Amino acid sequence: MIKKLFSYIIPLKIYEAKSALSKSIEVTWANGELVLDSENTNYSYGSLQRILKVGLKNIGYKKIIAMDSILVLGVAGGSVIKTLVDEIKFEGKITGVELDSEIIKVANKYFKLDEIKNLEIVIGDAFEFVLKTKDKYDLIIIDIFQDTTMPNFLFETFFVNRICYHLKNKGFVLFNTMILNETQNMRNKKYVADFYEHQFKIRTIPRIELHNELIVIEKLV
Repeated sequence: MIKKLFSYIIPLKIYEAKSALSKSIEVTWANGELVLDSENTNYSYGSLQRILKVGLKNIGYKKIIAMDSILVLGVAGGSVIKTLVDEIKFEGKITGVELDSEIIKVANKYFKLDEIKNLEIVIGDAFEFVLKTKDKYDLIIIDIFQDTTMPNFLFETFFVNRICYHLKNKGFVLFNTMILNETQNMRNKKYVADFYEHQFKIRTIPRIELHNELIVIEKLV
């Protein structure tokens, strides 16, 4: 409790470990809240939770509550899962895919992710999971970063097509991206301009928290 109070004055780091995938993992008390950070960016809670909450509100909380199944690609500390369960009160099945097993251990210890009964965590590669699974989902959330870097496969046509294939009728994709330079800005513009899937539409929510842009894909039927 004392650390929580002091964190309104100055951030207090309570855990730090090296990660082969994320360079470093840090848990910090900041402004009365526990946040999970990598070396250069917020991974869970803090600004990231605010960013994804904007996207969820854009889709609509009432629509999300009525859904049966949600897939989260890139779990980290699980802040978007906490938003789904604690704030939106989603009671359907959540499947979370995370490559970094160490970050899941941290999420379980500090953020009690393993206490969420309707959550199944899969330790593995998101690309392979999307390639192999036969399940379909009402909402797919893509939030995959290695520190500030996004894997190239996220923007490739094959992966996009697989994601759309795994959407149920009238389902949604919420894709969190980071834009740090003009090259990445043009990457996003090309992604949106080149997107063509029959019976789908795409829109963007630009410049959230300065460097993040959300892409929302909706299946119309």
